[in-house]
Amino acid sequence: MSNQAVANRYAFALFQLAKEKKQLDKVNNELATIKDVFETTPELVSYLDHPKVTTKQKQEFVQKQFSGSVSELSLHTLLLLIERKRTDILVPMVNKFKELAYAAQDMAEATVYSVKPLSEAEQAEIAKVFAKKAKKSKLEVKNIVDSELIGGIKIRIGDRIYDGTLKTQLDSMKRKLVAGTR
Repeated sequence: MSNQAVANRYAFALFQLAKEKKQLDKVNNELATIKDVFETTPELVSYLDHPKVTTKQKQEFVQKQFSGSVSELSLHTLLLLIERKRTDILVPMVNKFKELAYAAQDMAEATVYSVKPLSEAEQAEIAKVFAKKAKKSKLEVKNIVDSELIGGIKIRIGDRIYDGTLKTQLDSMKRKLVAGTR
């Protein structure tokens, strides 16, 4: 079975438990934090993958590092992944869990590219306007600063892109001028 299929199964099982315990938001946020730790700390991943470190030592280390900062549900999931030697599926599992949690809450994530950081008010306005376009009740806005855009914003919601940047408009004008059309 592929790693993605296994990750999907773990994510779905965790999703069902979190939903049953009414902890979807909490677990989703904790998993995002755990994913960040794994992605930014290659030493941790190396330690958990090391064949000479016993499963018990790995679990004790993780329990010591994460207990108190994450819920029992998230911690037990992490310990189960270590026990089953499946820490390699953590990132795809977290991504699938997030997808399931957002679908259950009629939410979506919007990545907004802008020349300068957006204020909270601007992000809230973008979330309000584009939630209707995406047919979702709520959007979670993630702002990425990209100085190459020159001006305007580009918004990605799932597989849809709304591009109102000056760079795109200038590129379009350039193509039309080169092609000789108006």
